[in-house]
Amino acid sequence: MVARAARNAVRCRAVNTGECRPLAGLKVLELTHMVMGPACGLVLADLGADVIKVEPPGGDPTRRLPGSGAGYFPMYNRNKRSICLNLKSPEGMDAALKLADRSDVLVQNFRPGAMARLGLDYETLSKRNPRLIYCTEKGFQAGPYENRAALDEVAQMMGGLAYMTGPPGKPLRAGASVIDVQGGMFGALGVLAALNERERTGRGCEVVATLYESAVFLVGQHMAQKAVTGTAATPMPARVSAWAIYEVFATKTGEQIFVGVVSDVQWVRFCEAFELHELGSNEDLKTNSGRVARRDEFIPKIKETFAAMTPAELMERCAQAGLPFAPITRPEDLFDDAHLTASGGLLEVTVPDGENAGEKASLPALPVSVGGSRPTLFRDVPTAGQHTDEILAELVDT
Repeated sequence: MVARAARNAVRCRAVNTGECRPLAGLKVLELTHMVMGPACGLVLADLGADVIKVEPPGGDPTRRLPGSGAGYFPMYNRNKRSICLNLKSPEGMDAALKLADRSDVLVQNFRPGAMARLGLDYETLSKRNPRLIYCTEKGFQAGPYENRAALDEVAQMMGGLAYMTGPPGKPLRAGASVIDVQGGMFGALGVLAALNERERTGRGCEVVATLYESAVFLVGQHMAQKAVTGTAATPMPARVSAWAIYEVFATKTGEQIFVGVVSDVQWVRFCEAFELHELGSNEDLKTNSGRVARRDEFIPKIKETFAAMTPAELMERCAQAGLPFAPITRPEDLFDDAHLTASGGLLEVTVPDGENAGEKASLPALPVSVGGSRPTLFRDVPTAGQHTDEILAELVDT
C-alpha cells in the first residue's frame, strides 16, 4: 500500500505540472533487443514509466547494426535508463533478481527458453514478486508454431501481409518494421490491462504478445472480405478499389499526389473544385457504385486535368474542397515537417552510437496525447551502461 501511494503521488505531480506522464511511478525492467521488445518498453517509457534497460557488457548489439538497422536503437530506447549486467555472473544475476523484485513490469523478447535457462522466467520471478507483470514478446502464441524462430519478415510472409502488399506473384514486406512495432504496442496494451487487473486481484500475470498473430490481425479485414463476399482479396496493387478515385496521380512537375473521393458528397465537391461540370452532371456517376463501374471512362480526363497542374495548385484545390489528399513524402522529408514541428510530433534526441554519435536528430514522438499533452523527451537515449552506478546504488538504498 505504501509503494502504491508513492507511485500515485509521483503520478499526480506529473499530471499537475502539465507533463504527459500518466505512468509516472511505474517501474519497468526491460531485457530486450532489436525492435519488438524495445518498442513495448518505449510506449511505457514515453508515458512516464521508469524503464531500466538491461544490456550486456559492451552494450546491446542492436546499437551496432548497419544499414536499415542503424536507426533501431535511437528510435526505440529514449526515456530509458541503461544498466550493463553480465547475467552469467553471480553479481549480474543478483542485481537482475533484485531489480525484478522491485519492478512492477518486466519486458523480454529473447528466444523461447532463454529466460528459463537464466532463471529469469515468469514462474521463477513471480514466486519472488507475486505482483510482477511479465511481458513476453515472441514470434507465436501457444500452438504448433510456438517454438519457431521468427522475424518481422517471417510474420509478414506467413501472416498474409506480404502477399497483400506486393503485386501478384511478388510478395513484398512493408517498408517499415510494422509487425515488430505493432507487436510491441500490443504488448504494452496487455501490460496496461494486466495493471488494471492487478488493482483488483493484487497479483500480476504473464502477458504474451506475438509477431504472427499481429500480422494476422492486420489482414483480418481481408479475411472478413472473403467471409462477406465469398471472393478472396487480391493484392493491393491489383485490387479493385472500393472507390473510383483513390490513387496516385502525376502532376505538371512530375511529382505525384494521392487523391481520394470516398463519398457522393465529396464527388460533388470534387467536380466543382476542378471544374469537371460534365462529370458532375452525369446521372450515371452520382453514386459511388456507378462511378466504380464506369471509372475507365472518366479517369483519363482526371489524369489529364491533374497533369496540367502543379502539386501546390492541386493540393490547394483539394484542401479547399475538403478532399483527402497527400504528397508522396520520403522519411527524410519529415525532419522539418511543419505540422509535426508545431504539434510536438518530433522529439530531439542525441544519437548515442555510430558515425554520427553525439549529433542531434528529431525523431517521432508517441502518436497520442493524454489530457491535452503529448509525451515528451525527459531522458535522452542512453549510452551503454550510462546509469549502471546510479541503479546499483538504488538497490543498496532500498
